[in-house]
Amino acid sequence: MALPADSALWSGVIRALPAGLIALLLARTLPRGEWWWKAAILGILNIGAFFPLLFVSAYLLPGGVAAVFSATQPLFVAALALPLLGEKPTLWRLGWGVIAVAGVSLMVLGPEATLSPAGILAGLAGTASMGAGTVLSKKWGRPVGPVAYAGWLLTAGGLFGLPLAFAFEGAPPLLDAYALLGYAWLSLIGALLTYVLWFHGVGGLPAGAVSFLPLISPLVAAILGWALLSETLTLVQMLGFAMALLAVSAAQRPPGSAQPPLPREMTTTRKETTQ
Repeated sequence: MALPADSALWSGVIRALPAGLIALLLARTLPRGEWWWKAAILGILNIGAFFPLLFVSAYLLPGGVAAVFSATQPLFVAALALPLLGEKPTLWRLGWGVIAVAGVSLMVLGPEATLSPAGILAGLAGTASMGAGTVLSKKWGRPVGPVAYAGWLLTAGGLFGLPLAFAFEGAPPLLDAYALLGYAWLSLIGALLTYVLWFHGVGGLPAGAVSFLPLISPLVAAILGWALLSETLTLVQMLGFAMALLAVSAAQRPPGSAQPPLPREMTTTRKETTQ
């Protein structure tokens, strides 16, 4: 691993804070009014708590086991969407959520997988934190463009983790060139670009459908491993891949629908046109 061990909090800060500051410089827009505390809460849930818990899970568990916990996010979101959004969980999405977990499990779990209780707790807590952040993001909307919005949340999350990193891990770790490249990739691509695209693309989707999209990550990893590293997939892994891909696709549309639901803005425009 390119990143230093035992630096989960610093890894979260280094991934989030530089990306957030760059986005703020590009957007030149700061929160106003109630969005100071809303951005802080969303930044903590989506970034400040999620990133360190993700790194703890990755340090303590095999990558495959950590991926299974991320696959449970649709089930967390379904549980939170009802009280916070009034979005009732349907048997359709709950069923595909279970299938998604089963599919990712078939893809990545092997007999050599070892389980750490602390890693399991971190994986579940991180998934729950991101799920809550996803639901609240849908509830409160996005008042600015995706670059500014990503800048708010990444900066808030990074600032939240900064004093915790000093308190629990001491001074920042010494980084060699390999670690610097790893963090640069995580910050610029894995945080800045990824979250700008994420906030740009999910605005018109229901929370339940959005929660399935992170499942694409282990699927892409499997494809890259096959294409670039000559890794082979067993029949069981291919079955899991197909199940997870089908779950992500099917969850984007309600049962019996031939096409995915229109974003809210397009629906409003269509109504105005017909009146």
